[in-house]
Amino acid sequence: MRAANKVFAGLGTTIFTVMSALAMAHEAINLGQGFPDDEGPDDIRAAAAKAIVEGPNQYPPMMGLPVLRQAVAAANKRFYGLDVDWQREVLVTSGATEALADCLLALLEPGDEAIILDPSYDSYRPIIEAAGAKAVAVALTPPDWTLPMEALEKAFSPRTKLLLINSPMNPTGRVFSREELTALAGLVQHHDAYVVCDEVYEHLVFSGHSHIPLMTLPGMRERCLRVGSAGKTFSLTGWKIGYVTGPAALIEVVAKAHQFVTFTTPPALQSAIAYGLGKGDDYFVGLAAALEAKRDLLARGLVAAGFELLQTDGTYFITADIRSLGFNGTDEDFCREITINAGVAAIPLSAFYPAGSPQAPRQLVRFCFCKQDSILIEASRRLLVWSQRQPASTAG
Repeated sequence: MRAANKVFAGLGTTIFTVMSALAMAHEAINLGQGFPDDEGPDDIRAAAAKAIVEGPNQYPPMMGLPVLRQAVAAANKRFYGLDVDWQREVLVTSGATEALADCLLALLEPGDEAIILDPSYDSYRPIIEAAGAKAVAVALTPPDWTLPMEALEKAFSPRTKLLLINSPMNPTGRVFSREELTALAGLVQHHDAYVVCDEVYEHLVFSGHSHIPLMTLPGMRERCLRVGSAGKTFSLTGWKIGYVTGPAALIEVVAKAHQFVTFTTPPALQSAIAYGLGKGDDYFVGLAAALEAKRDLLARGLVAAGFELLQTDGTYFITADIRSLGFNGTDEDFCREITINAGVAAIPLSAFYPAGSPQAPRQLVRFCFCKQDSILIEASRRLLVWSQRQPASTAG
């Protein structure tokens, strides 16, 4: 038999699947997967139900319902001062992962290079490579995860077509500063490259930090494709509603990729998200505040159990250093240990690097805190009990 596509055929079972199955087998609290355990705002779900009953329920426009595209454009203006032509500069997709794939497929060709930042979301590399391009990784260094400008400058070459940046960043929780983004914008313009901006956590930013879309910086308006996610903004990850904002010339090509990936997205869900994007400032401020409180709740529990924590500026995730517990194995060993013996699942941070990467830290694990407070409290209790059972040679 002829071989299948080597990029996808070569992918193994993800650590997320492995850890989730292990969590189920041991009835562990799963703080590995990054999705909330509630059902999202009642009024948005009611709007979707009403739209399903009243219709239409046939194919909506390929670019997305006008009402949602208008709402995305209005949100860009409201939150970031961006003037966006909703008809030519906004595309609705079936989730942000599809949006990212559409952008990469639209821009990349065989022989191109795309710079990514490690640790990185697991869809980036396969899509870049399936497009025939090369992923050029630049590793960020814990605990600060600052943009390594010297390494980034060296990563650019005449073949560099684009850079892919995620801010607020999964898994590190880092929100990049204006100074970092300004320096990055200078590099991109100097090398005449594009940027695909994964900004799905744009509204999940905590005190002392602010999200700055790269598209808002001088000279970057025509170079950026900005990806957003209704799933993250409204805790409705199962709806899979994403959107891309960018210059008309690029959106036109991205839309051509989209038409052969999913073509369109459920219309009732689109109309409900359009309603959601028009909610008052209290919703968006409250969303960030509620998640910040959950971060702090879990952080207190992890510290009590003996973990040292890295700073979390935004997202759903907090990173813990296992060395403070005196654990002698790898981060993956540790996640298996606490899943089986503490009843709490987490994700090893090395999973966000290529297999065998020398840059991958082996002492860091990621916990997800977008869960009910009672769940976070119970997970903290279990980890404390587990840590107190460990011999001095295993846990400090």
